[in-house]
Parts: sequence; C-alpha cells; structure tokens
Amino acid sequence: MLFVLSLITASGSSNGNFEAKKNVVAGSYNFWIYTPSDYEPGGHPMPLVIFLHGASLCGNNLNRVRTYGVLDAIEKGKVIPAVVLAPQNGGGAWSPKKIDELLEWTEEHYSIDKSRVYVLGMSLGGYGTLDYVGTYPHKIAAAMAFCGGCSLKKMDGLGQLPLWIMHGTADRAVSIKQSKSVVDYLQKSGNDKLLRYDWMQGGDHGVYARLFYLQKTYDWLFSHSLGDNPKIVDKAFEIDRTDIKDTYQELKWSSEMFDND
Repeated sequence: MLFVLSLITASGSSNGNFEAKKNVVAGSYNFWIYTPSDYEPGGHPMPLVIFLHGASLCGNNLNRVRTYGVLDAIEKGKVIPAVVLAPQNGGGAWSPKKIDELLEWTEEHYSIDKSRVYVLGMSLGGYGTLDYVGTYPHKIAAAMAFCGGCSLKKMDGLGQLPLWIMHGTADRAVSIKQSKSVVDYLQKSGNDKLLRYDWMQGGDHGVYARLFYLQKTYDWLFSHSLGDNPKIVDKAFEIDRTDIKDTYQELKWSSEMFDND
C-alpha cells in the first residue's frame, strides 16, 4: 500500500491525545487516532478499539466523528485504556477491506497488542462491525454491534469470535429483523457458541448509543483476547435498562438525534 502521511489536526487533553489523519492510507478512510495519556511510542503494547459510526456522521468533516460514540465518551471523561481508531465513512456501506487497511497501518505505526483488537459500532456502524469481523474474524478479539445487520452472504466468520448483538424491538430506522437474521443464521448453522444477543422490548433506534458511555461495554470487550484457549464468550456482564437509564440521565440527551442513523 502507498502511504501519504498528512497529519491535519492534533489536540491533547488530560485524557490523552487526539490526532486527525487525512490521506494517510491511499484509497481508504480518513480517521482519528486517540492515544491515552500513558501511551508511549515503542512502549508496552496497548489494546486497540475500532469505532464505526452511523450514517449521520458520514461525510468529509472529521469533527463529526466526535459528535457521539467512543471519542465523545473519552472527551466526557470516560477512561478507556486503549488506543482508539475512529474512521469516517464518506458515504455508503462500510468497506471491510478499507477498515482492515487502517488496522494494519495502525499496528505498524503504534504499539498495539494484536491479540486485543476490538470493534464496536451502531446502525450503519453495526453493519460495518459485522461485515468487518465476519470477513476478518482471526484479527479481532471481540465485537459488539448495536441496531445494525450484516451484508455478508456467508456469515460463518461471525461465529469465530465473541460477539454481542443488541437491537431494540421498536427500532423504526433499522428493523430488528436485520439483527435477528444474523442470529438465526448462526444458530441454524451451529456457529452460535460465542454469540450473545439482547432484544430490548420497546427500545428505539437511539437507545443503544448510550452504551458507548457505559463502563460495562469496555469491560466486556477487554475480557476477551485472541490468546484465550479455548475461546469463550463472557456472560458475566449484564447490560440492562437500568444501565441505559442511568447513562441517559447522566448525559441528559435525546435519542431523537439518532433516529436517522
């Protein structure tokens, strides 16, 4: 691959450092890289979290990627002991190949623990999460997909890693049928041993956006590693209405902003 390094923005805070990268990986997405305050180049490898946003954040203004999600959670005080890769989709479906190119670039240029790479996304990003990890399951330790679906014709790869799918039954933007079809496929093919799924009764499209701000979300992801032998899906963590309600009250936002995501 051809790399054209072009750092366009860098900002630091007590929580760590945010770097906006444009035209870094030819033909791929522009993206943000977040490094915690204790990250040291060439130092001890850190986990990597890949955040895939929904349709409302598509475009060419990278600042939109910090509107909600993992980067916004960090800015609001969430401590995530990992490097975060947050690409921006210019429009259309997420490309697993382009996401993988960014992962390889990040692993080459940052101290990343390759056994602890995680992916999570919502809506269009939920599709992107399942499409990516279903294509490259051997690279990902665990993944979470909120109110999305999957575009892959063969979804067997999704059964090769710990995966948690969540969807609200009252989602009018992306039907819960999209997530249920993935679950049904894995169950019928006998590939559901590493699968968790939850359907929130009455939950709308935006309800799961609050999980980016919930500590349990990251605790669950980080409880898995590619080095686990045998692989298991952690079922010790429960995320329920109480968790979502508490996060909602803390953030004081409206889920209406995600209705078209």
